[in-house]
Order: sequence, then structure tokens, then C-alpha cells
Amino acid sequence: MDRKSLEEKIIECVSISYSKDKSELSVDTRIKEDLGGASILMVGLVSLIENELDVLIQLPDAAAAKTIGEIVDKVEALM
Repeated sequence: MDRKSLEEKIIECVSISYSKDKSELSVDTRIKEDLGGASILMVGLVSLIENELDVLIQLPDAAAAKTIGEIVDKVEALM
């Protein structure tokens, strides 16, 4: 999967997990500042990424990401 496709897939996962419109999201979207939400939403996101992309990303690694782009970087490194 190329980088652009991976970004789109993870943005789709974030959109579902955080109940946000995909058009409002980009790789520069900040997780805590722009999306807010409880840590349970991050758990849901990690689970969705694992199911959709068949990649095992650790929750602490995902939670440490400041932007969607950083999550993409972490997932890409695991693929």
C-alpha cells in the first residue's frame, strides 16, 4: 500500500472512531487538540486500524502520536 492510500485509510478510521467528517481531517490534524475525546476513542481507533490494515500497533505508541500523520508513520513502519 502506498503512503497516500495508507493516509486515506487511517483518516477514514479516525473519522469513524471520532465521529468526524473525513473532509475535516488531514495528516496535520492534531489528536488531542483538534479531536479531543476520551482515551476510549483511541482504543477504538487502534482496534479499527488493526482490523482494517492487519497491523498490530501498540496503544501507547498510537496514544503518543500528536497528529494523524504520526499515526500513519507508526503504522507504515509496521507494514
